[in-house]
Amino acid sequence: MKKRKWLALLTLSAMLVAAGCSPNANQKPAEGQKQPEQQQAQPQAGKGITIAYSEGGTTMDPAQASDLTSDTLIVATYDQLVQFGTKEVDGTQVADTEVVKPMLAKEWKVSDDRLTYTFTLRDDAKFHSGNPVNAEAVVFSMDHLKNGESSIFKMASIESFTAKDDKTVELKLSKQNPLILQYLAQYNFSIIDPSVVKEKGVDYLKTNAAGSGPFKLEKWDPASEAVLVANPDYWQGAPKVDKVTMKFTKEASSRVLLLGKGDVDLAIEIPVKDVESLKQNENVTIHSNPSNRILYFAMNNKVKPFDNPKVRQAISYAIPYDKLINDVMYGQAKQLKSAVPSNTPGSTDAGFVYTHDLEKAKQLLKEAGLENGFSFDFTLGSGFQDWEDDAVLIQAELEKIGVKMNIKKVARAQFLQMQKEKNLTAFLSKWTSFVNDPGYHLGFLLYGKGSSNYINYQNPKVDELWEKADVEADPVKRYEMYKEAQQLITADAPWAYMYEYNRVVGVNKNLKGYAFFPDEIIRFYPLSKE
Repeated sequence: MKKRKWLALLTLSAMLVAAGCSPNANQKPAEGQKQPEQQQAQPQAGKGITIAYSEGGTTMDPAQASDLTSDTLIVATYDQLVQFGTKEVDGTQVADTEVVKPMLAKEWKVSDDRLTYTFTLRDDAKFHSGNPVNAEAVVFSMDHLKNGESSIFKMASIESFTAKDDKTVELKLSKQNPLILQYLAQYNFSIIDPSVVKEKGVDYLKTNAAGSGPFKLEKWDPASEAVLVANPDYWQGAPKVDKVTMKFTKEASSRVLLLGKGDVDLAIEIPVKDVESLKQNENVTIHSNPSNRILYFAMNNKVKPFDNPKVRQAISYAIPYDKLINDVMYGQAKQLKSAVPSNTPGSTDAGFVYTHDLEKAKQLLKEAGLENGFSFDFTLGSGFQDWEDDAVLIQAELEKIGVKMNIKKVARAQFLQMQKEKNLTAFLSKWTSFVNDPGYHLGFLLYGKGSSNYINYQNPKVDELWEKADVEADPVKRYEMYKEAQQLITADAPWAYMYEYNRVVGVNKNLKGYAFFPDEIIRFYPLSKE
C-alpha cells in the first residue's frame, strides 16, 4: 500500500460538527445544526482546464483504488458522507483535517457510548443516473468496500450498517474509534449508485463512475488522458469549469515544458531541480507545501545484523542528512525526526539524536561487536530519482565506517511485491498517511500487527500504547500515548529517518482554487479559470 495510500485527530466537538458545506473552516457549528441549502450555479461555458499527471491510473473502483490518479478520478466523480474543511496557511488553501463537515449526510448523532452513529442524508442529492442518493445506496457501498477486503474498512472498526429508513443510516462500531468520521471522509467510502451496478455488473466500476460527484466521466484512457465534464445538477452547485482534461505525461521534463509554455493549467510531480527556474516564470505559481509523505531507510529487524538496535542506530548516525536535503532534494524536503511526520497532530521529535556523526556510528558498531564492519544487500526499487541519488550517497558514507552496502536495483512492481513478503534486508520506502493521525500512521507501519510493518519491528510496549490510544476518545490522552510510543521507536531505530517531502505543484496564474490535502489528491470542484 502506497498509501499514501491522509487525517488529523478529531476532537469531540469536531466529530459532532454538522456545519454547512461552505462555511469558514474555523467555524465549528453546534451539534445537530443542519447544512444550509446551496445556491445553484452554472459552469462557465468554454472554461476548460488541463492538468498534467504522470500516470494514467488503474481502476475507478473506490474499493480497489490505491494510486494517485485513480484516487483523483474517484474524488471528482463521487461524494462521501462527510468531508473536510479548508483553511488558509501561508497563502495556500489547505485541508483543515480537524473539522469534519457534512457532505451527503447533512447531520449525524452519536450515542453516549460512542459506538453508534446515525446519519441523516440530504434530500436533494442525486447520482449521475438521476437516481436519488438514499440509505440503500450507503449500505450497498459499505458492503462493496467490506467485500473488497479493504484495509481501511477494517481499521474503521465498523461492525454493521443498517438503513433505518430511506434517508437514515445507522452505523455501529465494534469498539470506539475516535477517527471514524475521518475514515468516512476518505475516497474509499464513496457512495455508489446500486441501481447502475445491479444493471451493469460490479466490474463496471473498474472503468466507469457510478457516483453523485461534481464531475461525470466522459473518457478514460490510462495511456493518454481522462476527460471529466461538469455535472450541472450537482447538489452543491455546478462546478466553475465545464471540463477537466487530465493529460497523462510520464516524462517529468515534458510536464515542466507544458506548464512553462502554458499548455497545461496545472502540473503535479514537478522535479525539485526545476522549482527555482519555474519560479522565474511570471505566468506560473509554484505551491510547495510540507506534506506528511515521508521517506525512510528500512532495516529488517529480524535479519542479522539489523536485529541489533546498536547497528540500526549506527546506520542512522552515518546518513548524510544535509546532503540528502540540499543536494538531492534542492531544499524541497526537511529531515524526518520521528516515525510520525512533523505536520501530523501528536508528532514529537523528543528523543531524536541522529545527526550525521561517523565517529558515533563507529563507536556503536564497536559496541555491537562489529568493529570491522559488515556487508549487506540493499534493494532499490526503481522509479524515483531521489531514491537512487540517496542510495549512492549513503553507500559512500557507510563505506567510511567499514560497512559495504550492495545496491541491487529491481523494477517497481517487483520491489513492491518483495516488500510485502517482509524478507528484504534493507531498502528505501515512502509512505503517505491519508488519515493524518499518529494512530493510523503507526498502525500500518510500526504496530506489531500492522499490515505495512515490512521490517518486522516488534516492541510490546509500543503495541500496548497503540492499542490503548486506538480506543481513547480524549485527544490529549491519545497524543500523550502516541508521543511515548514515538520516543520508544526513535530509541529502537527500526528505520533511519530520512526526510519529509514537500508537495510541489505548478499552477498557471489564471487558475484559482487549488487546495492542498494530505492525501495529495487535487479537488477539481473548487477550481476556476480567469
